[in-house]
Amino acid sequence: MKNLTFIFVLIIVSAFTFQHDSFDSGDSFSFDSLRYPNEKHLQNIKQITFGGDNAEAYWSFDGTKVVFQSNYRLWGNMCDQIFYTPIEGVNLKEQKPKRISTGKGRTTCSYFLPGNNTVVYASTHLGGDDCPKEPERVLGGKYLWSVFDSYDIFVADLNGNITKQLTNTPGYDAEATVSPKGDKIVFTSVRNGDLDLYTMNIDGTNVKQITNTLGYDGGAFFSPDGKKIVFRASRFKTEEEKEEYKTLLKQGLVAPTNMEIFVCNVDGSGLKQITNLGKANWAPFYHPSGKKILFSSNHHGQRGYQFNLFMINEDGSGLEQVTYDNIFDSFPMFSPDGKKLVFSSNRNNGGTRFTNLFVADWVD
Repeated sequence: MKNLTFIFVLIIVSAFTFQHDSFDSGDSFSFDSLRYPNEKHLQNIKQITFGGDNAEAYWSFDGTKVVFQSNYRLWGNMCDQIFYTPIEGVNLKEQKPKRISTGKGRTTCSYFLPGNNTVVYASTHLGGDDCPKEPERVLGGKYLWSVFDSYDIFVADLNGNITKQLTNTPGYDAEATVSPKGDKIVFTSVRNGDLDLYTMNIDGTNVKQITNTLGYDGGAFFSPDGKKIVFRASRFKTEEEKEEYKTLLKQGLVAPTNMEIFVCNVDGSGLKQITNLGKANWAPFYHPSGKKILFSSNHHGQRGYQFNLFMINEDGSGLEQVTYDNIFDSFPMFSPDGKKLVFSSNRNNGGTRFTNLFVADWVD
């Protein structure tokens, strides 16, 4: 989650959101009024969605469309489902995007496969038609994510037909993303009793475990050359923290309030921690140069839910703030040509808690 999961699901911000049935943000589609003054890397910001919680938008290989998850009630969703939309020539204020998922269960973490006509995503629909129940939020208690054991990873065409099931082991399998080379998928699985990263061929064969340290390893993406992987991970300083993690995981839960950014080679070697900022650092994505990483973090905020995008060199130096929304910016992804950035934000939501998709021209 990415559960995105990210979890894929609208993650941290979903703890602070409520669902509205309609919202009109005016006619601000592509004006720089959507850009805060300090956002020097962004120009010509265009708002794509206009209601609900919309997240984890990822580009097709040809850069013409994105696939994403949404829980927008006006689109008939009771919880996150997978949609896709062309970036140009559509108006999602007036028309509904094409849904790819079945409409059953909860879905997360979709990603285009080579050819731009199929996507991979995770879904709980084999575990039941209804949306699985989220953990109750206790006032003053920790925010928890569910890692539902009914999640498996599927391939579907753009008409919503499932063409292949890629995972079928017991427990959580989700957060799949595809190498720019088009040959491998990285995903998170609990098949060994912990939340670790695995790779597989795009047909589901040749599964290999690439992380093995206790803690939640997830939200992984490949570098532009396909040789490295960047991801978020929770690591523990005390035995009490380890025991709490293991106890929660047995209940299908994780507390994602302390995570840092790591990179490794595609085979798991060369593991290196990039950030040491405290709080929650997640949703990393490589800059087109392959030498920098964009990610979302609340380390700078007084409120736990204030997330912005930051950029950092791969060696951990040169931390730079990229976005400046007062509530939430996350899920950045560069287009394949490196010229555009798609991300989720609470900006321009009319005072609601809606999280919408935005596309901007990227300026180095």
